[in-house]
Amino acid sequence: MAIHTDYRIMIRQIINNQKLLGIIIKKDFYKEGIEFFTPNDLSQQLAFMSHHKGHEIVPHFHNPVPRTINYTQEVLFIRKGKLRVDFYNDSQEYIESLVLGEGDVILLASGGHGFEVLEDLEMFEVKQGPYIGEKCKTRFQSVPAAKIKILSDNK
Repeated sequence: MAIHTDYRIMIRQIINNQKLLGIIIKKDFYKEGIEFFTPNDLSQQLAFMSHHKGHEIVPHFHNPVPRTINYTQEVLFIRKGKLRVDFYNDSQEYIESLVLGEGDVILLASGGHGFEVLEDLEMFEVKQGPYIGEKCKTRFQSVPAAKIKILSDNK
């Protein structure tokens, strides 16, 4: 596995008006040890871990800690295919888009988002529960295709 040290390419934060909308970790990201991508105050935490054979993670359990979660945050793991992610601010205004491929991971932290499947897709989604159905979403109109601005992987 190639070790990439240019984290600007491997990790991208989507920010609008100083608000974190999403964090994308490209499939080739690698770093020894533990790398957290999220600030401590985010209600969904995302990290990458790389340990050598024989490393022990000491047995543990998580203590009950009262938390107030105001917004659902999602993590998507792209197993196969391509997915375009469209980012919107809290006013439902389109910001920009990014294409994710096999092995990429995205944390959707705030704002709105929409998707278009560009190639047959398999993905996992992880988000906070409990699930309460449509009460936790506000749906709105997608950006017209002619206005899509896809970010380059090199930014």
